[in-house]
Amino acid sequence: MIEFILRFALTIFCLGLVVVVHEWGHLIVARFLGVRVERFTVGFGPEIFGWTSSRTNIRYAVCTIPLGGMVKLAGEFQETIGGAAGARGAGVIISEFEEGRDYRPDEFFSQPWYRRNLIALAGPIMNYVLAFALFALVAGVWGTMKPSSEAVIGEVIPGLPASVAKLQQDDRILSINSATVGSWEEMAKTIHEHPNEELSVVIQRADTSGKPQNLTLSLTPQRDAQSGIGLIGIVPKVDKVRPGFVGSFCAAYQDVKMWTMQPLSYLSSKLRHFEAPKELSGPLGIAQMVTKATREGISYVIYLIAIISTGLGLFNLFPIPVLDGGHIFLYTIEGLLRRPLSKRTMHVANAIGFSFVLMIFVFASYQDVLRWRLGFWK
Repeated sequence: MIEFILRFALTIFCLGLVVVVHEWGHLIVARFLGVRVERFTVGFGPEIFGWTSSRTNIRYAVCTIPLGGMVKLAGEFQETIGGAAGARGAGVIISEFEEGRDYRPDEFFSQPWYRRNLIALAGPIMNYVLAFALFALVAGVWGTMKPSSEAVIGEVIPGLPASVAKLQQDDRILSINSATVGSWEEMAKTIHEHPNEELSVVIQRADTSGKPQNLTLSLTPQRDAQSGIGLIGIVPKVDKVRPGFVGSFCAAYQDVKMWTMQPLSYLSSKLRHFEAPKELSGPLGIAQMVTKATREGISYVIYLIAIISTGLGLFNLFPIPVLDGGHIFLYTIEGLLRRPLSKRTMHVANAIGFSFVLMIFVFASYQDVLRWRLGFWK
């Protein structure tokens, strides 16, 4: 029970940190542009606790559902769809122009479309700034993690075929079904291509005296219900390399680039092949990743927060109404048309966007549960 509470608290901290940074981005740009901020909220639903700043008159609050947040700007008209109301935030955002109203100079919709876009863009940018800083911190202090290209096992996941077959950390895989293995990629390809087929694996392992010896084991890769490939539950050996001060920033850039392009490439591939993105993770998946990171050490937790921050920033840039990217898209259309979009148009766009985001959340949560039932998180 204590472990569950700690896992839950750490997951909330990781999500809360990236949400606060996201919201802070909206807040500081809005205030810089002279837009009055009325409320800064972490979470949704009823308020747990909060306070009002005597200097800025902004209400800061923490709410019961820790799955996002919002910054309420003066003059924003809040609409409720499916029980979710919002303003500019790291979650669902319903913000519409209220027709027939005269807006004051310090209100959001009195601003030209491009200034509103800057406010919307500030949240995702701050997520990328946080991710870059954390990636650089990990690289500079602990070094960069570089998976080995050799077929040497770095970790064996309990409960999966490799563990059942008694494979161990530091075992080197020499051959599979008499075919010599020259690299980790070659070894993984062979395993992926033979789900539910018994394989004869020759490994090299040091005995108690440190002398290498060859052993032959049999194992059967487990078919992944989502991708259909064979998996045995092993992770490559990872080496850490210290890149130096300047190198840490270069490493951070590469990490940000990788964790941005990799999801885009994955989603693009799924769309081209009309396949569902079954590797998506929701809150349960993030909780499991946080738990695993805590077992590895503080550097892994920091690195995971950077990944989550990158993911939140990227997701909010998608041109889906109710997300920051959707607002940027709609405000840009407004700029091209040189007139505000009608309330009905905004309402329909927000309803479609909210339904789509809700569908993604439910689908990702279902995949989390499926992976948990299949034991891939043990």
